[in-house]
Amino acid sequence: MRYQTTALAIALLSSVPIQAELNDYIYPYSDQPSYSNYGTAGLLQMPNARFLPEGSLAFTWSHYDPYLRGSIVAYPFNWFEASYQYTDVNNKLYSDIEAFSGSQSYKDKGFDAKFRLRKESKYMPAIALGVRDLGGTALFAAEYLVATKRIKNIELTGGIGWGVMDSNEISNPLGKLDKNFYQRTTNSRVGVTSGGELNTSAFFRGENSGLFGGAEIFVPRAKGLRIKIEYDATNYEKESYEPLIQDSKWNYGLVFPFSRGFQVKFGYARGNTLNFGFSYAGLYGKKDPIVKKDDPPKKIKNSRTYKYVNSLEDINLYRTSLKYLKENEKIYLQSASVEKNVYHVAFTQNKHGSYPRMMGRTARILDQLAPDHIDTFVLTNLNAEMPMLTYELSRHDFNRYERLKLTDPLLSSTKIYKNSTEDVASHIFQPITRLPMLINTWAPEVRSQIGGPDGFYFGSVAYGVNSELILRENLTMITKASIGIYDNFDDLKLASDSSLPHVRTDIVKYLKESRKGYITRMQLNYFSNPKGSFYYKISAGLIEQMFGGIGVEALYRPFEKNYGVGVELWRVKQRSFRQLFSFSDYETTTGHINFYFLEPKSKVLLSIKAGRFLAEDSGFNFDFSRRFKSGLTVGAFFSRTDISYAQFGEGSFDKGWYFQLPLEIFSKEHSKSITAFGLRPLTRDGAVFLTHSHHLWGVTDQGVLNHNTRDWSDIYD
Repeated sequence: MRYQTTALAIALLSSVPIQAELNDYIYPYSDQPSYSNYGTAGLLQMPNARFLPEGSLAFTWSHYDPYLRGSIVAYPFNWFEASYQYTDVNNKLYSDIEAFSGSQSYKDKGFDAKFRLRKESKYMPAIALGVRDLGGTALFAAEYLVATKRIKNIELTGGIGWGVMDSNEISNPLGKLDKNFYQRTTNSRVGVTSGGELNTSAFFRGENSGLFGGAEIFVPRAKGLRIKIEYDATNYEKESYEPLIQDSKWNYGLVFPFSRGFQVKFGYARGNTLNFGFSYAGLYGKKDPIVKKDDPPKKIKNSRTYKYVNSLEDINLYRTSLKYLKENEKIYLQSASVEKNVYHVAFTQNKHGSYPRMMGRTARILDQLAPDHIDTFVLTNLNAEMPMLTYELSRHDFNRYERLKLTDPLLSSTKIYKNSTEDVASHIFQPITRLPMLINTWAPEVRSQIGGPDGFYFGSVAYGVNSELILRENLTMITKASIGIYDNFDDLKLASDSSLPHVRTDIVKYLKESRKGYITRMQLNYFSNPKGSFYYKISAGLIEQMFGGIGVEALYRPFEKNYGVGVELWRVKQRSFRQLFSFSDYETTTGHINFYFLEPKSKVLLSIKAGRFLAEDSGFNFDFSRRFKSGLTVGAFFSRTDISYAQFGEGSFDKGWYFQLPLEIFSKEHSKSITAFGLRPLTRDGAVFLTHSHHLWGVTDQGVLNHNTRDWSDIYD
């Protein structure tokens, strides 16, 4: 009987993954949400309470007359969906002035946000709260509360909406709590602002609200096909600049998933309009999200022979370490010293974004070269000749735990600390580095100007060179220059209307006059770490696209803490539109006090800059970002200064969001290279700070304890 009971328990436990696999077979990709015509997870027009895992990104496109909409959707947390929408409205010109608009249709930009209030359980639905067109023109402004529940192969959704989601009229239930909820301070059809204002006084307000609902039906054994049926709450009298005819509140659609990430959709809405779209979503935050690495640690042939030869003289160990660290891992030995049974090594590298992996690769090579009497490795990583961090590893523990892949015990036996410049300078072996050294990389470059009365897209293709001239280990010249190949800037004519100094809004002139060739940056940087956790940088030259000058940045960043405090001060002059070596008349002093705090559990970085900006306005900039295991970083920012909304112009205040994607996720080899993409609704002159290279917070990023314990599981990669 006892054995029967055990067998039954095993069968029941094993049935869980079997059932999950069976469900995936019958209803493939049903765990992936589909996307609405608004670009966020939902039915056809209405939202639902579905989310992708944190670290996911999605790209959606839909054609739904009179709208053509593209969206970028990010999931910085499991409970938060953020999206940026760019909508072409083909039934309205770009401006009320026809001569100004030309043939350009109206373009609307906005942010959406959705928050999960509770997860779906066995008996209860998932519940989410969302806001549409947050900080936009309010053309599509709406708020909603929505619930979603999966029952076998049907996913049911129901909710209540405000703003343009109030067509299924019921009295606003919040009005019974406070009569002020009956008053919504937005205009109906034409939006409410010049764009950009957070009109929170309108949230969840209005005389009426609307009920909506629908179902998403997963067709069994149909390669993931799903059917959508929806009862629409959109008030099309409010949503469009021209009233849209709605013959039916029922909408219907089909979704065809071609893979886990890629979906194509077809729909019929308003009883008279066909729509088409597609979406692509991926979990980019996990380790190796796209391409698995085929870049294992390399073994050294004849290791035993090297160990014997290296035991005769320390110089042999130094030289073989220098050779194989470079050849096998692109790790460059800067100094080394043997003290009894301890081998001290200092090095630089630009291959591994995971610092424990970098240290593990270094330890493996040294283990194959060092004589048997060496029982401890002291490994110090340098950046710009400044010691970032030091691992003191037991050689015995490193090998013992590697066989069992036990990283936690190794962490307990490893000392991680910040070494001093003096300790590194005292090493016996100091290889001669031939300086100056020039490092060049060549690559195509694209410049873009999106949106405006002159046309939707203007761009150029150039051939660019990024170079680093190393004059000393802590003195470098960073240069970025390009030669133009092709552009369509001839029809780009929009002039700045800003009442502030034109520190950014003359971008059209910069694009047009530099089309043959330009120098984006030629910046000389000197780095120093005079003591402990204090760093500073002095820079001079062509700092960025529009300004050159001289400045200093200082940073205090304690090794074992999660914060940093810094200051920067610059005297700069505006560059000429040609973007070579000449300057215009405008010059100014700009500077900020910088504060950084990394929340250890969520890995959210808060950055605050307070001071004087390039247009001589004063205020602050808030930046929130989160980094994931893969190196993906998702962030958002906003700024407020002492200029009014009217002075700032369209957009009301500076804001936007961005992500940084490590290029190694597309490669089988490890790399520190990243590509960055940012979105800000409009280019204005207020709240603009200098974009200098090699910020000290980034330069010292590897030199803090948190970032090393975060990725400690990579030490044996």
